[in-house]
Amino acid sequence: MHMSILIRDITQKGYEKKRGKLLAPYIPQIQGVDPSLQIDNRIQASSQVALQGSKSNKSRAANTRDERFRSDLHTEAVQAALAKYKERKMPMPSKRRSVLVQSSVEACTPPDTSSASEDEGSLRRQGRLTTSTPYQGHSHPAVEHWFNRVIQGSSTSSSASSTSSHPGGRSVTTTNTTAHAALNVNAAATALADLMAHTQLDNHSAPPDVTGLSERSSHHAERPHVASVRGVSRGFNHHTSVMETADGVPVNSRVSNKIQQLLNTLKRPKRPPLREFFVDDFEELLDVQQPDPNQPKPEGQQMCPLEGEPLGVVTNWPPSLPAALQRWGTTQPKSPCLTALDNAGKPVYTLTYGKLWTRSQKLAYTLLNKLSSRNEPLLVPGDRVALVFPNNDPVMFMVAFYGCLLAELVPVPIEVPLTRKDAGSQQIGFLLGSCGVTLALTTDACQKGLPKAQTGEVATFKGWPRLLWFVTDGKHVVKPPKDWHPPIREASNDIAYIEYKTSKEGSTMGITVSHSAMLAHCHALTQACGYTEGETITNVLDFKREAGLWHGVLTSVMNRMHVISIPYSLMKVNPLSWIMKVHTYKARVAVVKSRDMHWSLLAQRDQRDISLSSLRMLIVADGANPWSISSCDAFLNVFQSRGLRPEVICPCASSSEAMTVAIRRPPEMGVPPPGKAVLSMGGLSHGVIRVDTEEKLSVLTVQDVGQVMPGALVCVVRAEGIPYLCQTDEVGEICVSSGSTGVAYYGLPGMTKNIFETVPVTPSGIPISDRPFTRTSLLGFVGPDSLVFVVGKMDGLMVVSGRRHNADDVVATALAVEPMKFVYRGRIAVFSVSVLHDERIVVVAEQRPDASEEDSFQWMSRVLQAIDSIHQVGVYCLALVPANTLPKAPLGGIHISETKQRFLEGALHPCNVLMCPHTCVTNLPKPRQKQPEVGPASMIVGNLVAGKRIAQACGRDLGQLEDNDQARKFLYIQDVLQWRAQATPDHPLFLVLNAKGTVSSSASCLQLHKRAERVAAALMGRLNTGDHVALVYPPGIDLIATFYGCLYAGCVPVTVRPPHPQNLATTLPTVKMIVEVSKSVCILTTQAITKLLKSKEAAAAVDIKSWPTVLDTDDLPRKKSPQMYKPPTPEMLAYLDFSVSTTGILAGVKMSHAATSALCRSIKLQCELYPSRQIAICLDPYCGLGFALWCLCSVYSGHQSILVPPLELESNASLWLAAVSQYKVRVTFCSYSVMEMCTKGLGSQTEALRLRNVNLSCVRTCMVVAEERPRIALTQSFSKIFKDLGLSPRAVSTTFGCRVNVAICLQPNRLGKLAEQGTAGPDPTTVYVDMRALRHDRVRLVERGSPHSLPLMESGKILPGVKVIIANTETKGPLGDSHLGEIWVSSPHNATGYYTVYGEEALHADHFNTKLSFGDTQTVWARTGYLGFLRRTELTDASGERHDALYVVGSLDETLELRGMRYHPIDIETSVIRSHKSIAECAVFTWTNLLVVVVELEGSEQEALDLVALVTNVVLEEHYLIVGVVVVVDPGVIPINSRGEKQRMHLRDGFLADQLDPIYVAYNM
Repeated sequence: MHMSILIRDITQKGYEKKRGKLLAPYIPQIQGVDPSLQIDNRIQASSQVALQGSKSNKSRAANTRDERFRSDLHTEAVQAALAKYKERKMPMPSKRRSVLVQSSVEACTPPDTSSASEDEGSLRRQGRLTTSTPYQGHSHPAVEHWFNRVIQGSSTSSSASSTSSHPGGRSVTTTNTTAHAALNVNAAATALADLMAHTQLDNHSAPPDVTGLSERSSHHAERPHVASVRGVSRGFNHHTSVMETADGVPVNSRVSNKIQQLLNTLKRPKRPPLREFFVDDFEELLDVQQPDPNQPKPEGQQMCPLEGEPLGVVTNWPPSLPAALQRWGTTQPKSPCLTALDNAGKPVYTLTYGKLWTRSQKLAYTLLNKLSSRNEPLLVPGDRVALVFPNNDPVMFMVAFYGCLLAELVPVPIEVPLTRKDAGSQQIGFLLGSCGVTLALTTDACQKGLPKAQTGEVATFKGWPRLLWFVTDGKHVVKPPKDWHPPIREASNDIAYIEYKTSKEGSTMGITVSHSAMLAHCHALTQACGYTEGETITNVLDFKREAGLWHGVLTSVMNRMHVISIPYSLMKVNPLSWIMKVHTYKARVAVVKSRDMHWSLLAQRDQRDISLSSLRMLIVADGANPWSISSCDAFLNVFQSRGLRPEVICPCASSSEAMTVAIRRPPEMGVPPPGKAVLSMGGLSHGVIRVDTEEKLSVLTVQDVGQVMPGALVCVVRAEGIPYLCQTDEVGEICVSSGSTGVAYYGLPGMTKNIFETVPVTPSGIPISDRPFTRTSLLGFVGPDSLVFVVGKMDGLMVVSGRRHNADDVVATALAVEPMKFVYRGRIAVFSVSVLHDERIVVVAEQRPDASEEDSFQWMSRVLQAIDSIHQVGVYCLALVPANTLPKAPLGGIHISETKQRFLEGALHPCNVLMCPHTCVTNLPKPRQKQPEVGPASMIVGNLVAGKRIAQACGRDLGQLEDNDQARKFLYIQDVLQWRAQATPDHPLFLVLNAKGTVSSSASCLQLHKRAERVAAALMGRLNTGDHVALVYPPGIDLIATFYGCLYAGCVPVTVRPPHPQNLATTLPTVKMIVEVSKSVCILTTQAITKLLKSKEAAAAVDIKSWPTVLDTDDLPRKKSPQMYKPPTPEMLAYLDFSVSTTGILAGVKMSHAATSALCRSIKLQCELYPSRQIAICLDPYCGLGFALWCLCSVYSGHQSILVPPLELESNASLWLAAVSQYKVRVTFCSYSVMEMCTKGLGSQTEALRLRNVNLSCVRTCMVVAEERPRIALTQSFSKIFKDLGLSPRAVSTTFGCRVNVAICLQPNRLGKLAEQGTAGPDPTTVYVDMRALRHDRVRLVERGSPHSLPLMESGKILPGVKVIIANTETKGPLGDSHLGEIWVSSPHNATGYYTVYGEEALHADHFNTKLSFGDTQTVWARTGYLGFLRRTELTDASGERHDALYVVGSLDETLELRGMRYHPIDIETSVIRSHKSIAECAVFTWTNLLVVVVELEGSEQEALDLVALVTNVVLEEHYLIVGVVVVVDPGVIPINSRGEKQRMHLRDGFLADQLDPIYVAYNM
């Protein structure tokens, strides 16, 4: 009814069109008024019209029965509850159109409407069959006298249930319109801030973060956004409007509107008033729900066990069931026993008692005497035999069942397996295996229909033992000889049959029933139901188990009754069939379920001439289901006029374990009138019975299930823990002690003891009886007149935060929301899953194919509100799946445990999902409050007392290292090149390889010098010394030569990655930006790129008129420059190193000549580089260490570099490794993206590479160049895969550098002899830290494999001349060993500062020259912006010193501050990637304090929605965070830079600007 018209769809496609179409009929186009402002009024108007319509509909036949017990009350309660809610706009999830297309043709056929779940309650369609006056009109007459008696006059309503469920439910419509219409930017900003303040998402003391640019109070975060690549369009204006997020995305974009709606809908989590905490083996305290002091408590006296009337003595009662069969088979052979019907309702065959007797004997004889294996009889008495009979063949089943009894074999009836992978079929197989079944009996027709193997034999089903299939049809059985008679004994305690039962978890147990229990049960049923010889009974139930078996196969034979068996398939075709058969056969008794009554109501129009007056008993087998009452009432209403007497409706309660527990007696037995109770759901959730008085919405109306069975003793005990007797007003599990219950679970002694041998005790611990009791798994209580009431089942029990809810009740509430427009009734599953130490409710329903997205979403949000109102519990996840896709139970209901299994495995494939973790998860740890920091003095003292050394480490001292370093005497790198060109002119310095692995270009010392001279000559005339020059080249010799040319000419080179011709729109603006920010006056490049920069396509991306001079260096004249430029001091600027950080910020750092030389020397010493050496480099040459290795190191050290451009690996993944092998390289460098390309691209091809003679045993060390935490999983899998090609497991190591210092750690491993001689560092060590401590900025070392452990690998050996210290990010004081803080570095090759446009050096001065606040306050340090810690290890290095290992945890800029804790995105991403096999990659970021998780789906789009719940679960479980938005995208959408790092901020901008074209976006409520 309330339809939020402006529900927005995130994918731009078709959005405008959709909006127009939806709005057109409603909105008169008033000039100049924004349509979104008119909508709210329209909704009110239309809802009034609709209400009047529905009122007139309802006032049909008057109804005289007590108003309070009307069965459609629940529907009204739901409607009333929904009316209480102001229409809160929830952001609708958005999905790509292709996901809407249903996956299979079969999915479009409506599911058999029959498939009502077995125990499905049946709420009738509203206003169809009874009147329903508006709800408010109900008076509540005095509650029935008896209830007051039970509760001793107490009718306190549960205060918990009546409190309003939304403390934070302020109306937020104003904000919505403001956001939609974007009327006034500032107003919207304040509204947003206001909302954020009220949204208890994270109780920060900090003000809400409106801009989405978490401005941290510390000093490291403000990298200049000036040069932010992300702000290109904005130029450099910092003072944009308030509502632009820092990323230049205006907040009224459509995505943010949705997020805005999401914030509006996040109510404060309902938290219980008192809190206690338990420690989850660490100081992150999970909230434990403490009981509410005001919650209702039981006040009644202790209950007394209830005794049924004694079992009467019947004079000629047969001594056993086979004896009864023998009696009737021989004395009354013509008497009808069973009539079977076909699908048209025609009787096909009537089995007489004589036929049953002779056919059973034949089968018994055949089974015992005619089946043999290896000359031994196959079966001996006591063996178990499977009975596999279809539901439409009761005759064959009955013959087989009694044949087994006569042969003293134990029948195990099971369902017919339809496919090799039926839901739950594996569990059935397990049961058959544990029972030792080797033979299965079946019919000819059924055997033909079973799935076959190639050989033509019946296939072996998954998990089943090997079975022989025996067909019991006439031609396969033998007539026994005259002298053979089956043994007819008295009923003993031997097993008669085994009935299967599926537990809540999906495991299948076999319940054994002894001969004596079977007999006693028949006796008790005969007495309770007043069965007489020769009666006719109609059975609609499954005759293989439970009531269908007890009444229709066992007790019927005991009393020579005639059973009319109605097959399930006939009920599907004609739901009235059972009523017609009652009429035709004048049946005295009918055994049905409430759904059979419900269906017959929907079809009763056509039949006028039916009479039900012959019925003396209508047994409702699932009368214990709380929702059966509405079916009973409605059925009576309609059929009372057709002769149905109200008192013949007899609900009963039973369970597989205890068999029949209680049944309402037929009227002629003079029993008290039936009772009903209107109970407060709030009370029930606390396990207390309260007659409901005030809270009219949350009530449960239940009917009694009659009296206890004859000869039984019944009591009610606490469901959990020790079985104490309950009080009279307390709900507990009903237990029965009698001779007619099951005996055990076959082969499961432990569970048997628990269930079949319970000893109820009084509160003082005294057993109430010496007889053992059987637990029935029914939850209920004993009312007045000794009537038994059942309010739920253990199987459907969900305990959420200490309160109990019943799955059936929740189903009924969902069904009452909109009578069946959007989902199929009976196709709803409700179960709970355990997430973060509590149960969470999940609702799954099948959606009708004709329901639109908007309608379904509307229905879903209303279901959430209804359940919230009526049960006061939040739903964690609501999923809709396409019609016919939920796993079916044998009789068409939903297989709940299988559904739950699929949900948890991510195999449900829903088409709509709504998660509400914000409302349900109320036990998150308290957000962390920042502690006041300890002062410097006490820190030092504290560290001394604790014996902690200050965490600092350094590489070898440059001064002490005497080496024959010729290059050392030159102050400038360009001088080194000139010297080498004279000293060793032909020594080869560089080889560049192409994709084919051949050398595409090379350069010796002299060639490089000559090419550099030409460039210098071209520049000298044109530029002044000190001018900045952009070098835009593909990786190659040109880049290196022009770099030295610039130095020769006194210019400052800036290397820039060239734009990608296929992707100018995103790559060209970055080039433009670097050129502008670096103030380059000239661009040097190749001819091809020159054309590209000035092309039409380029003009579309940037303003091409504003490029500075572009010089094409392809054909420069061979000119020598007049003289080389000599810088006056080594402190002068040598080059600028520009790169985009992972947070998307462009920063250039200044490298002086001194730093450049120091860097080269340090790397030379660490890696032992000499002219005789060869190293292979597969890195990009544009910034950081990659640039240094390409352009600087070879010239300085004289070694030969084999250069492999990483781009070439895309067309030939083995290029780099083949080159390493071919040139027998000992030292090689690569990046993580290269390593990933090799593991993914070559993982399966190691054999082929070996055949091509690729051998990696030459590699001493392979270093991954990175500015991040080492990726252990990747380096390990790389080592593992290429071990086959001879790669030493110790060879792979990592490096660490960052903007302020590109080379802090390098770990060159030396193997074999070299290790003894010198510089080899110890192997990199790995430690395991507690991830939860890390969030609190603490390092806690744990054992490998302990929960929440995170492996960290040290980043390599610190370079010579480099000093590292760990400093506190807030106080800037030094920290102790193994403490987490910011890594600070001091070294001669630190960069000298950022190069920025506005002279904002002051802002960032402390990044490059900062001092400790106490301790050593003299040394000047540079702040790396990375968190890490130092740990002294047991290892020693070459000089005998203990080795200090540096561990990098992650970049400070990247961290997410959530709930007062610090998270590293990579940790959350790792968990998410692990959660489902189809997640290829993941990236997380925050937006307005919401955690957004983007996952790349590698698989079919129908899996997209499976990921939503799995992602939410794993992040809650492992990180204690609630995911706000889950975005599912195609592979390759998450942007990755050349170093293989995720560009999370680019992704965030793309998401907010709506450019990701996501498959699905889910907004978690």
